[in-house]
Amino acid sequence: MKSLFDTEAYQEIKGRIETLSSKSTPAWGKMNVGQMVTHCQFPLKVALSNKPRKHKWNLVGFLFKKSLYNDKPWRQGLPTAKLAKITDERDFDKERATLLSMVDAFYAKKEQTEWQPHPMFGTFTPQQWGQLEYKHLDHHLRQFQV
Repeated sequence: MKSLFDTEAYQEIKGRIETLSSKSTPAWGKMNVGQMVTHCQFPLKVALSNKPRKHKWNLVGFLFKKSLYNDKPWRQGLPTAKLAKITDERDFDKERATLLSMVDAFYAKKEQTEWQPHPMFGTFTPQQWGQLEYKHLDHHLRQFQV
């Protein structure tokens, strides 16, 4: 599984994000491209936060955790967590720039060994964090055919 901590995968993701335009349309789903690049910031915010937090154990998190960082692509139309749903209009150029900046900030932490637990899925190794972030971005970039 590719990881956003790997230089090649990091450069690939950045190039794909830069390929998007305000005219990009989804192959599936309800989000437009501005909403999608805003939505993609959410998991990166979770990973980049240094705010102490505890994992709230739940069955959904337990059942799906391994699918977050394995080699199997996510299927189309998966439900989106309420906190990460973006339904209002967004400035594509501004949100894409923010997403690219967050991808850079995440990659810059590739040597970090201590990470806060994910609020829904609990602890991840650094490699699992990198795989999760790559997989989420890849899923939505495939949604927009880049």
